[in-house]
Amino acid sequence: MSAGDAHDGNRIPQLLLRTDSLEGFLQALADTALELARCEGVGLTLERHGRPATVVSSGPPAPKLDEKQYGQDDGPCLQSLRTGQEVAVRDMREESRWGDYPAYAASHGIRSSLSLPIAPRTHTAGALNLYAESPAAFEGADLSALRDLASQATGGIALAQRIADAEEFAEQLQNAMHSRGVIDQAIGVVIGRNRCSAEEAFKILRSASQHRNIKMRDLCTELITSLGGRPPTTPDLRHRP
Repeated sequence: MSAGDAHDGNRIPQLLLRTDSLEGFLQALADTALELARCEGVGLTLERHGRPATVVSSGPPAPKLDEKQYGQDDGPCLQSLRTGQEVAVRDMREESRWGDYPAYAASHGIRSSLSLPIAPRTHTAGALNLYAESPAAFEGADLSALRDLASQATGGIALAQRIADAEEFAEQLQNAMHSRGVIDQAIGVVIGRNRCSAEEAFKILRSASQHRNIKMRDLCTELITSLGGRPPTTPDLRHRP
């Protein structure tokens, strides 16, 4: 088994950049790892909110071996994920860690494995898990290309997380601006009815909100709807091309 040469390592970024989604990116990564390692299976585990899952795999053994580890909440892929360290198993038949998992792997024809950490010490940590039929399959191999793959996955996941966080922030900001617009409309109604200042109108609305134990926005929406016969509208503040 060989982990590939320098040419393979150089083409990895180009291969992954041709994908158009995070899932496609990770699947290309798993397929490339299987090709480079020339092993029987590759699985990519990610953990969110304390729950690990195999998000992509290549080769038949990976999903069931990953799931066995998740079921007992222990195993080399979870150890790599949680410690941020590489975890190698030389021979499943001689392995005494992780309960009955090594015997289970051996019964499925897998004698050795290697788990490489992905995005360690983040809230989307993971591991790239390689499974081989022969014992000591990863010993003495050039692992630089496989480690580069794990690094590529780390960068891709971090970028995807930043995009997701930015989209969530934008949605929260949009909701806040919408609420502000509804409240301003209701303040205008109260000013017209009571001939008071904007500050006094806001105090009236806040008092009514507290008295009825409902959110200010809901109270203002109810007020404007009762007067106009339909819910208030506010401009869509999202970016448009």
